[in-house]
Amino acid sequence: MKTATGTTLIRNGQIVDGTGAVPLSGGAVVIEDGKITFVGREENAPLLARDATVIDARGGTILPGLVEAHFHPTYFNVAALEDLDIKYPVEYVTLLAAANAKLALECGYTAARSGGSLFNIDVWLKKAIESDIALGPRLASSGREICGVGGLMDWNPDFRKIGMEGLILLVNGPDEARAAVRMLVKDGVEWIKTYPTGDAAAPDTNDHHTLCMTFEEMHAVVTTAHNHGKKVTGHCRATEGIKNALRAGYDAIEHGTFMDDEALDLLLQRDVPCVPALYFELASIERGREFGLPQKVIDGHQETLDGGAESARRILKAGGRLGMGGDYGFAWNPHGDYAKELEFFVNYVGLDPLTVIKCATQTGAEIMGRGDEFGTVEVGKLADLLIVDGDVVKNIALLRDRSKFLAVMQAGIVKTGQLTAPARQTFPGGL
Repeated sequence: MKTATGTTLIRNGQIVDGTGAVPLSGGAVVIEDGKITFVGREENAPLLARDATVIDARGGTILPGLVEAHFHPTYFNVAALEDLDIKYPVEYVTLLAAANAKLALECGYTAARSGGSLFNIDVWLKKAIESDIALGPRLASSGREICGVGGLMDWNPDFRKIGMEGLILLVNGPDEARAAVRMLVKDGVEWIKTYPTGDAAAPDTNDHHTLCMTFEEMHAVVTTAHNHGKKVTGHCRATEGIKNALRAGYDAIEHGTFMDDEALDLLLQRDVPCVPALYFELASIERGREFGLPQKVIDGHQETLDGGAESARRILKAGGRLGMGGDYGFAWNPHGDYAKELEFFVNYVGLDPLTVIKCATQTGAEIMGRGDEFGTVEVGKLADLLIVDGDVVKNIALLRDRSKFLAVMQAGIVKTGQLTAPARQTFPGGL
């Protein structure tokens, strides 16, 4: 991915740095060759060369680019689980994934961690983005997911003679689990995504204690992945599945819905981040009926929403970490609505906006293993920034209004927004 050259000054803005700190009014950010070299009050900014590019934030907010920590680039208007593996051919899914990646960037998401991808398309999408062939967030790939035979993602009955190869690697026992990980490693993934538990979306695997993988299978996944320098995460809703994943050595937890005290203690002991992905549950409750979801499934989503919100509150209160993102690409929860997750965590879960923004920036970058490169507005970091016309702390809903985005930047280059080609200003004698 290209890096800006020269100097850029962003001025006249409120800086929300992504650490949870109190915003800095009257702030300025200086960028040199794609990296941040100054953050502070505008009057303290260093003198700049006459040909420096100047961006006026119009009194709005300068914050880190957002990180979608549970991104499904290959999901597109999914109306039923079965749509995931049979709706479109791989060629069309690839085009859809590229369109979704571009949309995510336009929505202010400068980085994303894949939460699963058909046909390992995200591996190649990442390469295309990094080669400047396609626009999109900096991407951590996960490829096809791993699930136990008969688990949540194994819905095609044997008599149909249809496999799940495009979506899931099905395993029976530790040996097959190890083989699946090696196959994914060979294909170039960074994260191994698994399905330890069931979900409200599939009522036959919705019980709190339903397990879709054994502990032995999960442990085999972790030891093999770690041996190759890869990380492991899992779809963990049921209490026992959460605890099995943490005991097996998982590096992150998706959802963490029904978390008891023992599970919370395990999470905190290893400082494992959790991505609750809860707006999907609200969308399923509010819009599921119009797409044919049975009432039993909608009721399951309500239970999941309530349990997941409480678990999220407890994790943060205890000093744990949450990432923001989740399961966009369903018909009732489409791509492009990513920042509704942030607004939801403020208005429904009850978190303060600065905490939510920290989860969506700093913690997201940490989950990707790149917290030292981006995720906060700090000297030395890549200038992956979002400039919004307005105060996002007072009105976090601005983060889902693309018309308010002055600029979405990656490494100092304005990729999208009102200021895609910012005018150059010169100042006699410098600034």
